Amino acid sequence: MLRFLLCLSFTHMKLRNRLLALACLLVFIGFGFVYFHAWVEQKPFGIILFVSDSLSSSTLTATRLYQGGAGERLTLESFPRLGLLRNDSNDYAVPDAASAASALATGSKGNNRAIAMSPAGKQLASILTLAKEAGRATGIITTGNLTDATPAAFYAHATDQKDKFAIAEQFVNGDLVDITLAGGLEDFTPESKGGQRKDGRDLWLELRSKDHALVRNKAELENTPAFLTRPLTGIFANGNLPFSSQIESGSQQPSLSDMVRRAIQFLELHPKGYLLVVDAALISRAAEQNNGEGVVRETADFDRAVAAALQYSGEKTLVICVGKQEIGGFNLNGYPLRDDHGVALLGTNAAGYPSITWSTGPNGLLHLSEKQPAAIPSGTSPLPATPTETAAPATPKEPAAFNAPQGIGTARDMLILGTGPGSEGVNGFMENTEVFKILQKQL
Repeated sequence: MLRFLLCLSFTHMKLRNRLLALACLLVFIGFGFVYFHAWVEQKPFGIILFVSDSLSSSTLTATRLYQGGAGERLTLESFPRLGLLRNDSNDYAVPDAASAASALATGSKGNNRAIAMSPAGKQLASILTLAKEAGRATGIITTGNLTDATPAAFYAHATDQKDKFAIAEQFVNGDLVDITLAGGLEDFTPESKGGQRKDGRDLWLELRSKDHALVRNKAELENTPAFLTRPLTGIFANGNLPFSSQIESGSQQPSLSDMVRRAIQFLELHPKGYLLVVDAALISRAAEQNNGEGVVRETADFDRAVAAALQYSGEKTLVICVGKQEIGGFNLNGYPLRDDHGVALLGTNAAGYPSITWSTGPNGLLHLSEKQPAAIPSGTSPLPATPTETAAPATPKEPAAFNAPQGIGTARDMLILGTGPGSEGVNGFMENTEVFKILQKQL
């Protein structure tokens, strides 16, 4: 009997010890998991968001063919993650630039024309603000005006995207961006100095008084030391920057690739990493003008800038490329031969049809009434006009189905592509607000 009790006690001790050992093991595994994610699994040092209008499969296909024919491959095609972005706004099925950019910047859908504002009128924090609060350096690059809706959505708030003078003041007063390279000096300078401001303020000089390093051309940008410890602001044109095809060899105008390369060289010296937003604004400018060659040229320039980012930022950088909205309804038509590229894809094809057509824009074949509507501000959502029986003009090289002062927004899901640590969230059909969440997770 005593022997039985001893054996039973011994068995209970073994079971208790095993349970204690199992509990210790589970605690150890849990601690290891937390430790790995908090200290070992590093967030990407660099985060780069490329934003482009008309980044769709039709535009990428046309750009590939234009560059080198059917056998050509773009840098964007090497990205391992791919999805489609739904981009409707809070009040319209088709977004304008302000609402589409604000959804990317803040993770919330707003109304058309509003910049980083909720439908109820509340200011929304942007991913750039959160990056700054996390201790990262920040940068904005745009080939358009710095006060345009897309870059402004990352540093400003406005109920009307056309309020550019107030947006410029928010940039100066916000101290949110460490590296800024853009166009649009006219929104910062008074009329007396060739600008557009009627209040007499010279915000460019105010930036200097706030200890910004200011540059106006490529040489000054290249010669600025990369170990700069104060904000750098470069504005290289009164309005939009010139198209890539207009930048001559030896020009003092930096290309988009130049600006991306230099921004990374400045930002990568920050010990806690960085977030850089790049806006390829000239693609939409070309689309608004029904300039198909301009669209594919600027998309190719966008692709080169992405290649520069991958080269200079390294493998530990998260790079996301997103289409913001579609402008004008661009299409490349017909049956070009596999090796046809460049000018062979322009004008009229062998069958006598226009190789490039548009849905809307200044090359429209259907005339509007004699009283033409006012020019549509970039990225806004005008109401449609009614066509009349007036005679159609001679067919332009790139005709549009419906005449408008400029190409207007088109209902089309946009591409999102990702590479690097944290890009796993790019997958399938997505809301454009999810881009913000992918970036926020990696801060």
